Amino acid sequence: MTTDTENPKLPEFDLDKHTFRLLQQEPFFAALSRRIHKLKTKAIPTAGVKLNERTSQFEMVYNPDFFAKLTDTQKSGVLMHEFYHIIFEHVTGRLPPEGMSKLWNIATDLAINSHLQGKLPEGCCMPGVQPFEDYPAGKSAEWYYSKLQQDQEDKEEEGEGEGEGEGDGDGQFDTHEGWGEASDEAKQMAKERLRQAVEDAAKDAAAKGSWGSVSAECRKQIMDMITPKVCWRKVLRYFIKTSQRADKRSTVRRVNKRFPYIHAGKKVNRQAKIAISIDQSGSVSDVMLAAFFAELGSLAKYAEFTVIPFDTEVGEEHVYVWKKGQSRTWERVMCGGTCFDAPTRYVNERGFDGHIILTDMCAPKPIRSKCQRLWMTDADNASNPYFATNERVVVVDK
Repeated sequence: MTTDTENPKLPEFDLDKHTFRLLQQEPFFAALSRRIHKLKTKAIPTAGVKLNERTSQFEMVYNPDFFAKLTDTQKSGVLMHEFYHIIFEHVTGRLPPEGMSKLWNIATDLAINSHLQGKLPEGCCMPGVQPFEDYPAGKSAEWYYSKLQQDQEDKEEEGEGEGEGEGDGDGQFDTHEGWGEASDEAKQMAKERLRQAVEDAAKDAAAKGSWGSVSAECRKQIMDMITPKVCWRKVLRYFIKTSQRADKRSTVRRVNKRFPYIHAGKKVNRQAKIAISIDQSGSVSDVMLAAFFAELGSLAKYAEFTVIPFDTEVGEEHVYVWKKGQSRTWERVMCGGTCFDAPTRYVNERGFDGHIILTDMCAPKPIRSKCQRLWMTDADNASNPYFATNERVVVVDK
């Protein structure tokens, strides 16, 4: 027989006291962890993350008894699993049209656990491991959700009852309660705070020269999340409107507001003279050209465009004026290399108000433009341009 003195009760596990040690090899997650509040509770069997609507802050809740039984590798794996749920917006409303369901819960776990193989408790949802042995790793939550739905329908048609992952032992070790339930205002505030926290954590990781186990693909998704999104259509519209110049002429038929009946008034005609130079080289995709021309069609009510096809020189026989109200379709009329001096010189000589160049940016830096110049390209070439420029470069989302 033993007494309490001989076998004293172990102190309850406190995650805050162990987080730094657990995430020593994970600079990004260690920095993010410092910005996520953690709460002990026996109300849940394992762990989970949620949005506190009152504070508009993300919180991690965990059962200390569950964490105490895990190895250090599993503890760090669970921490990263929960943080991935927050980063990928599973908590704030990235839900399928049908709303929250157990299938969606499993799908999000499969997407995250692809990046945490060998770091989680046994029996969790893992692509390539029974009952998900036919599921490839590295897919999105939406992909896994679609696959789970299809498998469930196939099993029901075969008369096997519940679909895969819907019964006991489905591999979920954490709770997803309360996801998507907060108000839109709380979600937006929390998402902005999270964006700032993730940006700070990314800077910490970059300063240390290591992201730990974060894969290149995840790193790309994270950087995309913290990069401010610019609507290229709005930028294009704003550029065209601000390029408009005023042609003024005197007229006695308009009263001068400052000197009525003393000086003639002024009549102002505002008409933007915009040059649209289209790079005809084969590396400019048909998809980007089609998206760009579709938007120009909707903007033709504001201005008149001069469309200038070019490669190493301007194809002057193909230059045309896109007049207000006209409908046009794009076409490729040249197929050489690329030289930006040619369209810039053409525009400089003709006194345009604004110059937009749709291109892959794959040519040397051009001569100076006499009017404001805007570059439009795809994401890859915007990230890796052939030349550096202080002029605005906008990504055309295809």
